[in-house]
Amino acid sequence: MRGALLISVCTLCFLHQGESAFAQDPTPSTTMAPSAAPATAPDGQVVDGVAARIEDDIILESEVRELGLFQKLVDGKEKPRDELIRELADQWVVRGEIETAKYPPPSAADVDRAYAQLAAQFGSPEEFAKRCAAVGLTKAAVRRMLEQQLYLSRFLDFRFRPAAQIDSKQIEAYYHDQFVPQLKAKNELVPPLDDVEDTIREVLVQQAISDRSAQWLDDTRSRLKIDVVAHGEKP
Repeated sequence: MRGALLISVCTLCFLHQGESAFAQDPTPSTTMAPSAAPATAPDGQVVDGVAARIEDDIILESEVRELGLFQKLVDGKEKPRDELIRELADQWVVRGEIETAKYPPPSAADVDRAYAQLAAQFGSPEEFAKRCAAVGLTKAAVRRMLEQQLYLSRFLDFRFRPAAQIDSKQIEAYYHDQFVPQLKAKNELVPPLDDVEDTIREVLVQQAISDRSAQWLDDTRSRLKIDVVAHGEKP
């Protein structure tokens, strides 16, 4: 199995600004099931199973569960099962493009920095470890998902940045319509446009990359056959 990535497209703000848009797909080949708890065997062990079929591949219930746990760690809550499956389907699409392009994965040092950056949001390494244990994620699982997110977000940047052209009028409009009002609302000093022009340009580029990524995923998804298996149903 090619396998889906384990965290949502562009879901971590410290890795990539914006969030993948995953609108409801009305095509008859896609059927979404309500959220449900994972099935368990008589001895209490979690039983893995097929959550969805996508083309000639599958998404496992374990992938859905782990994505939900990671969202709970980062955001304090997890999305419903149908939304988690949609995100994993999006990631399946991007993963296929990455493999076709033979895009290089992030280095171990890159993953170390991303892990440290995430851990820093929890105040201390001890608190971060406690939170990971509370949601049921190991350090290895968190590192693996961060590695995949870096891989995915960097590829989307590589693919769509060349088309994300920002001109001076867009920068000026953002400065006057959004940047300045936000600072004034906080009673903070407003720097001149020249001092923040590069920062604003990158914000707008990231927004354009997110928009183009979402549109591409919408178009690609509409051509895929995705069958979601109701939880507990035999595939």
